[in-house]
Amino acid sequence: MPLSDEEARLLQQLEQSLAAEDPDFASTLRGSKFMARNRRVAVLSGLGFVAGLVVMFSGAVTKMTWIGVIGFLAMVGTAFLFSQAWKRGIGNRDETPAAPSGRGGGQPKASGSFVDRMEERWQRRRDEDGL
Repeated sequence: MPLSDEEARLLQQLEQSLAAEDPDFASTLRGSKFMARNRRVAVLSGLGFVAGLVVMFSGAVTKMTWIGVIGFLAMVGTAFLFSQAWKRGIGNRDETPAAPSGRGGGQPKASGSFVDRMEERWQRRRDEDGL
């Protein structure tokens, strides 16, 4: 059951006042800074992977094994960073930043916009109270 017009209006006002009072916090709730950071990490790790590949091949061509090993390690490290950025948000853009692992129970991760999450909470409260 969707929110009534009055509830939706009040929720919109709350969201606007939060954005006006603390834009950094509101942006964090929306996940835009989080996504921008993950995108930046993914791009830089992709460039690092290509650079590691070049270093590895240059070590093979010059027959300096230690340079090739350094290039390989750079490739592995940047591939790991890329995979972590992908898991945290590049691959699943609909999810908000992951909550700390200390969350109890099997509660589902919050997803969607701020308004959607508020609607879900409202619906849970109404269902629990038996209204």
